[in-house]
Amino acid sequence: MSRPSPRVARSHVKAVRAFNRFYTQRIGILKRYLDSDFTLTEVRVLYELAHRPPLAARDLVRDLELDAGYLSRILRRFEHAGWLARETAPHDARQSLLRLTEAGYATFAPLQQKSRDEAAALLAAVPPAARPRLIAAMDTVQRLLEPASAAERRVVLRDPRPGDLGWVVQMHGELYAREYGFDAQFEALVADVAAKYLRDFDPAWERGWIAEVDGERAGSVFLVRKSATVAKLRLLILRPEARGLGLGGRLTDECTAFARAKGYRRIVLWTQSILTAARSIYASRGFVLKESEPYTAFGRELVAETWELRL
Repeated sequence: MSRPSPRVARSHVKAVRAFNRFYTQRIGILKRYLDSDFTLTEVRVLYELAHRPPLAARDLVRDLELDAGYLSRILRRFEHAGWLARETAPHDARQSLLRLTEAGYATFAPLQQKSRDEAAALLAAVPPAARPRLIAAMDTVQRLLEPASAAERRVVLRDPRPGDLGWVVQMHGELYAREYGFDAQFEALVADVAAKYLRDFDPAWERGWIAEVDGERAGSVFLVRKSATVAKLRLLILRPEARGLGLGGRLTDECTAFARAKGYRRIVLWTQSILTAARSIYASRGFVLKESEPYTAFGRELVAETWELRL
């Protein structure tokens, strides 16, 4: 018997399998698909042929991850029924392209409408106010299981809005507890910093940035006034899903550019020696470690560090 990867909790595997059983039964895959004589795979092949320009069989094998022999049998059935035609590829006379015939479109059309009707019936059972949550959850599942490349991600840096500082506090509390074992005192510290920023914010000398990836909050950073010549970088954080996109560097660069434009002479920050990714960002931007001191806090033995960037 195969065993799950040691990096995947068995409870998580069990939850995914339970959801698969629930959803496949809920959408009727376990019975005749769409009350037709077609299998789910056959309908999907019809869908691809109906919605794409003429394409080669190998394209279907690749895009649908089908066994070539299985697809060949499906295509022979469609061709024998008069639903499928082959034509010579204009760029290569040795290759055949597949397209649906008029009879093929006529066969597929009621299946497509039936699928739309069943999706509508599924949503109709959900209260209207809850439907956006359901759609957002489906979108989240799709994006997490099939993430876009970094070049395809939609990244925005924007000013904080109401509710953002609460999210920043929550993100720090959850992430630092999970990854570093910090206790609730750390979340309390971040909440104090966030509250002070909201109470004392001076737009002439201070600014915050919230990073969004594909429309969801993914990170933050804040630059606050320490003195007439010194600014302080605070609350730099990224959700794990947003790492690898260069966001930590971009957020730090925004702070540096703002500080220079305002005439600050230095930026200082306080961090921990165990935060290696953040320290790497600071070092690569010219920050220099000025002080280091062991101490006990947040349920851990730590080493506090003060970094500085001369502008």
